[in-house]
Amino acid sequence: MDARMEKMAQLLGDDQFLETVGVTTKSSVQGDRPPWQDFTVSDLVPANGLPVTYVNKTQGLLRVQMKKIQSKKVQTTEEWLRNYSLESLQLTLKHLINEGNIFLNSGNGVEEMEFTEEAVTDFESRLSEAIELYQQRIQWLLQDSRKVFGLIKGTKVGLMVDVSHMSSGPRLLDFQKDLLCLIDEQLRYKKQLYCLSFSAEISPLWESPKNINVHVLREARQWIQQLEPGQGCNLLKVLKRVLTMKELNSLVVIVGSCPDQTLEILSDYAQQHMLGRKLQTHAVTYDCSNPASLGVVKNLAEALRGRYHCYSSKGENFYSSDVDLLLQESQKAKDLLKSIKQTFQRRIRGSLISRIVDVSTEFGNGAPSSFLPKPLNHKGPLVIQTPGILAKNSTDWLKTNGLKAKKLNLYQVLAPSAFSPVEEFVPILKKTVSSTLHEKAMMQFEWCDGTVKNIHVDLPVLYNYQKLLAEMVRIYEKRIDWLSVASRRIWGSVCERRVVILLDTSVTNSTYIIHIQHSLRLLLEEQMSNKDYFNIIAFGSHVVPWQLEMVPSQPENLQNAWRWVLNLQCKGSRNLMGALRRAVEVDFKDKDKHKSHGLYLLTTGIPDQETHTISAYVTEVCRGFDLQLHICLFSVMEDVDSNGITPARYANPTETAIAFKEIVQAANGRFHWFGEAGIFESDDITVIVSEMEKANNYSQKCAFLVESLKQCSVNQSVNPFIPEGDSNMLLKKEKRKPQKLPSPKPTALSLARMCIKDSHGAERNASVKVLAWRPTSAKAEIPPAQTIKEWPQTQNKRKHKPRKQPAFSVSVFYTDKGRNVGTVYQKYPKVTCIRKSVPSVTLPKKEEICSSKEWLTKYSIKKLKLELPRLMFGPGCTHQKKTVKSLHKKVSAKYCTIFPSVEINGVVKHLQFQPKELEIYTEQLEKLLQRYIERIQWLLSGSRRLFGTILEANVCVLIDTSGSMDPYLPHIMKELTCLIWEQLRKNEVRFNLLRFAENTESWKECLVEATDETCHDAVQWVSKFHAHGNTCILTALKKGLSFQGIEALYVLTDGKPDTSCSLILKEIERLRKKQDVKIHTISFSCTDRRANEFLKKLASRTEGRYHCSFGDVDGQLAAHRMLTEGLDDDDDDPVFPCFEGDDLKKLTQEVAKARSFLKQSKSLRLLLQKWNISQKDNSGF
Repeated sequence: MDARMEKMAQLLGDDQFLETVGVTTKSSVQGDRPPWQDFTVSDLVPANGLPVTYVNKTQGLLRVQMKKIQSKKVQTTEEWLRNYSLESLQLTLKHLINEGNIFLNSGNGVEEMEFTEEAVTDFESRLSEAIELYQQRIQWLLQDSRKVFGLIKGTKVGLMVDVSHMSSGPRLLDFQKDLLCLIDEQLRYKKQLYCLSFSAEISPLWESPKNINVHVLREARQWIQQLEPGQGCNLLKVLKRVLTMKELNSLVVIVGSCPDQTLEILSDYAQQHMLGRKLQTHAVTYDCSNPASLGVVKNLAEALRGRYHCYSSKGENFYSSDVDLLLQESQKAKDLLKSIKQTFQRRIRGSLISRIVDVSTEFGNGAPSSFLPKPLNHKGPLVIQTPGILAKNSTDWLKTNGLKAKKLNLYQVLAPSAFSPVEEFVPILKKTVSSTLHEKAMMQFEWCDGTVKNIHVDLPVLYNYQKLLAEMVRIYEKRIDWLSVASRRIWGSVCERRVVILLDTSVTNSTYIIHIQHSLRLLLEEQMSNKDYFNIIAFGSHVVPWQLEMVPSQPENLQNAWRWVLNLQCKGSRNLMGALRRAVEVDFKDKDKHKSHGLYLLTTGIPDQETHTISAYVTEVCRGFDLQLHICLFSVMEDVDSNGITPARYANPTETAIAFKEIVQAANGRFHWFGEAGIFESDDITVIVSEMEKANNYSQKCAFLVESLKQCSVNQSVNPFIPEGDSNMLLKKEKRKPQKLPSPKPTALSLARMCIKDSHGAERNASVKVLAWRPTSAKAEIPPAQTIKEWPQTQNKRKHKPRKQPAFSVSVFYTDKGRNVGTVYQKYPKVTCIRKSVPSVTLPKKEEICSSKEWLTKYSIKKLKLELPRLMFGPGCTHQKKTVKSLHKKVSAKYCTIFPSVEINGVVKHLQFQPKELEIYTEQLEKLLQRYIERIQWLLSGSRRLFGTILEANVCVLIDTSGSMDPYLPHIMKELTCLIWEQLRKNEVRFNLLRFAENTESWKECLVEATDETCHDAVQWVSKFHAHGNTCILTALKKGLSFQGIEALYVLTDGKPDTSCSLILKEIERLRKKQDVKIHTISFSCTDRRANEFLKKLASRTEGRYHCSFGDVDGQLAAHRMLTEGLDDDDDDPVFPCFEGDDLKKLTQEVAKARSFLKQSKSLRLLLQKWNISQKDNSGF
């Protein structure tokens, strides 16, 4: 055995080293080996690993160890580091600091951190072991075929070898030897293999991938030994061939020269064909000195999210993605070990002491998630930087860089290829029919307005669109990274021209004053030099401004401000209201004369004043001015300070954040929440993340369109094993349906039988005998046939109700001429008038407490008989044409010339109404339309705007108080108070209240009468609402249904429940079998279409109503304009928004119908006037 094989046997026998480098060492089961090993010598090896054949012991041991690695899962470095990175091994400086104790040095008053000597020594020892582990992993990766080609992943591998760089001689032999080693050491343990060599042309070994066995490996070795040099490197042609093979899950590209195509062409083609596939790519350059080829291979692997490996026999230009990751982690460990030795300086009684400032500085440098900057030159002068441009907040930034601004909205891209379904009225069928041609030729796609459009899918366009989306996502990621560094990670982006900074210097911040000072230092250095004016106000119990008024942002003023900040001391509580009043009434006293004012508050806790008091004040002072309040909340770890001083008002970090978010919302500002662990919440970052999620959603929809197109292509493809003619016959047979044969033409005998049956209905038995009659001989006579006026319908005979004949009497007499008879009517038949008069409508003035469905059963257009087509165009108005035989053509009736003609739904009708009648109709319809709008106004007023109308006498209102409802909870509490007094108390409804999140809590245990006392109590209970947890709606519904005498539940929520929607619907349907209770659902600020669909189903299945307050403001404005300005059918005519709630939706549909009839009546009236004028002109008057 040669030295390489001995080394491999030794390596494979060391299980401990295999575990070190990431190879699992569990025993391999018998079924894990490749099938081709069934007849090898390894089957003769007993359980103890000793061979029993005549083969020598060394070869037997090698075979046993090689068999052992077949089931070992070799991991890439990225996978291996998931278990062995510094973070996974808990070897970061953050973990070390958690083992220390902080104390205050009584001598100099500086915070220091104490560690035991054993803890630091153990940490350093484990760091050294981790560095050694990384070095061992690197050594393992640089051995044998892994050194030349890297680590090959995947089970079905496609091997593509570039032969353009080869030349005869030692270079060719070395390359063939390395490829044979790759086959023997790595590829032989895969499941399938496909080999291909290429230069200017491609030369595959097989037409398709082959399952690995002895014969396949022998053919692969022979193929390698027969490789010959070529010219050119046509990598694109190789990709076109290999990427069509769906069986492969790993591609290995080995090139020795620069590809003929550019990187952009190669990456675009590969990305387009790898879309939706989990295909691992591994790009290798073999002994290539051309820097261009190295760059192409490396960038191609990164574009395809694969791995790269650059090998040089001379040891130059060696790169490997697996090795690079290990080197980075090893360097990180070395830097950390060095910083630990430099930080801990002196020993006292077996412990290590270091200044906490130094430790925290090292922590900030070593852990990117740290947000407590502490420069070494803390008291030195500022190093002022001049920003290039004025910063923007993320909302303003997205106005020029968002998907919509860049015209990358999915619906903008698909609009040129989107077509609405074609619908036309068919007069014969008397209904509207949709065309199905586009549905078969195009893909159906739900549009943003809820309609379904037919989309022509252009794959190159979608591919380029997804590339642009990916580029935008990378830009957004860079924006988030930019917002997460330097002073922006503490203050956010300071955008205004005139800035006042409010610093919280209460006594509870005495421990963190150095952090506050350094945070302000960063702000002054990086973001304040390009502002117009600024000032700083420190506040505890008392407000202390730096300057009496704002000063220009000049370098000397910034330096003076920093020296003033260094002398600040923490005293008193948090008088935030006093600081706000000082800033607004003094610094911003001329805010109406200038623009772009900003207040930036840095604080650590809840202010002294109540939240609603501060919110009301900032709402008043910011209204109508370009003034915003931005809050930067720094969450500290301790609840009380080091001296044990408790703040005037206490709230945990979550409650504090909720309170400040309410204040920010009232001031139209931004909220930024950070701490030692990182940024917890930032409005600037949240907006960017939302845009990234939108881009991801658009990309998923594109992938859905592509997948639908592929599925459609598969379904429409013809079976290749069936000939073309046979396939057509098969389709015809499948489409053919059994048809009933037509009844034969009746003979004279059959007609006689049918006539006997019809004329002798009373003698049924006799008629049956006649029908069964057969002639007894050929001489028998056939009964004579009777003449019939109509051909009898023997099949599909419909039963028609006999029409009621008009009652009249006639007297008959003989005339003078022969036997001619005359008749005289004594009682004339009643004449029915086809034309209908315009009814006069009577509408209620007071609003009825009922649903729109019930209200419209009494006052709809149809119920009041004001439908224009039915009222004005009866059967007698239809245009008549009859055929005149002498003229051989159809001629219109004589009366057609005396009435104007209009086309209604494809049928020509005659307008027989007079202008006066049309005027009356218009007045009645306008009266009804005004009443509809007044009811819509009523539904959009008061508590009905949010909760709808409470109809039942015994109800329970369920309020969602989950975490997502936090921004809207104050508004809901206000509206719920209005509901209690306006509807429940006024209408004397027995009610109960129930809030639900992860748990449920009811106001009372049963329904109570609505009295003044109970309503006051309910309002007090509602005022204590706070948002937290998940949305457990099923538990709340069960609790609501358990109340005695309940008639209806009103459920308000903002999204989809945490449990399965179908489970909730089934459970509610089961519960309603015992108790018939209606469930009315209310969607509040919910943009999830699936969640709204669930609420609609829950309401409809329980005979309830669905309500949504979306569009209420626009609806109120449109209703007001309609009542005040009137309806003139102009382009600027107000239109109601598309309401989704049942009550408003039905009423707005009726309004649209009434407006359509009104418009038609006005046009018909104008047509009639023109007709009368033309008739007068023609008559000569």
